[in-house]
Amino acid sequence: MQSFYTEEQEEFRAVVREFAERELAPHYADWEKAHRMDRSMWTAAAEAGLLGLAIGEEHGGMGLSDYRFRAVIDEELARSGHHAVGLAFHLHDDWVLPHVLAEGTAEQKERWLPRMLSGEMVTSVAYTEPGAGSDLRAVRTKAVRDGDHYVLNGQKSFIGNGVTGDAALVLARTDGSKEARGGRNSFSLFIVEKQDHPGYTAGRQLVKMGLNASDTAELYFDDVRVPAANLIGAEGQGLDLVHKHLPQGRLAVAVGGLSTAKVVLEHTLRYVSERDVFGSRVLDFQNTRFELAEVSTRLEAAEAYVQQAIHRFNAGQLDLVDASRVKLHAGSTAQEVVDRCLQLHGGFGYGTETAVAQAYLAVRLLTIFGGTNEILKETIGRDIASQA
Repeated sequence: MQSFYTEEQEEFRAVVREFAERELAPHYADWEKAHRMDRSMWTAAAEAGLLGLAIGEEHGGMGLSDYRFRAVIDEELARSGHHAVGLAFHLHDDWVLPHVLAEGTAEQKERWLPRMLSGEMVTSVAYTEPGAGSDLRAVRTKAVRDGDHYVLNGQKSFIGNGVTGDAALVLARTDGSKEARGGRNSFSLFIVEKQDHPGYTAGRQLVKMGLNASDTAELYFDDVRVPAANLIGAEGQGLDLVHKHLPQGRLAVAVGGLSTAKVVLEHTLRYVSERDVFGSRVLDFQNTRFELAEVSTRLEAAEAYVQQAIHRFNAGQLDLVDASRVKLHAGSTAQEVVDRCLQLHGGFGYGTETAVAQAYLAVRLLTIFGGTNEILKETIGRDIASQA
């Protein structure tokens, strides 16, 4: 629905589209092969005003807290087929930035926000470990207080922006316990920068089934001395802060998935209108029309749901359960829509260079990243049970 966006947001859309055509299209194929983007992309994105939208004017930003601006970026990156750039932006702006904006001290904001805005400091989210995915209480990375510093030791896995990024939001155990799983107050969050912290290294770059231009790596922390001034919030608040800001991260996944599925449906409509089989257009077969009727209906319902969630987020009313619901629905819907659209492409959809195949590989992450569907169902189910 066009009325969902304001005139200012539609003007912003033109900026994003021009950025994709000028800065992404000429290089994206090379980035896919290299499994990483050039750092120049981040600088160009900053110059176009696409980073740190919610950063206020006092730190050089525009203070665009209305999430519809972020949704416009997702829609245009999906339309141009640059799905990995959308993921990289989300990690920086929807997972790390909210913690600094809401929980950072005045000194921390002054130190980090201008650099996050300019693309000088690209960030990643370092929660996941080899033995701790969605179960963050199983995190084993430890931070031990030593005077004005914490000594950080541990390993993180599947970290987006892990190779090319400059800093990570690290969840570490600070209670000193040797128990296998920590309690609610056992963990803390830190911003850790590579340049200033010897012992912080990126391990092997992981090869994924899709979204290859977004680099993903293992991170290692070996006796890294992190200033206590880099602690986000208070010691022991780590899990509470992760849960507090998780709704924005999950909303981001829902918006990205919806944007991709909408574009794939548009591609599919064009394809079945032009492709002939047995002397007739693919669109003229009843099965094709039935498939399109079903996926378009499901997609329109998901779009209304996501738009409602955006309005609730803007009003400060989107909680963790609500965000889990919208991610569960939008992510699963996007996967199904793209899968069924690929089927309508036949053999032409199976080539990895096609837009529908790239989208298929991208949306497979939706039911894993930001909380697996199984974890989302558990979150929602516990909430239902608590009200019974």
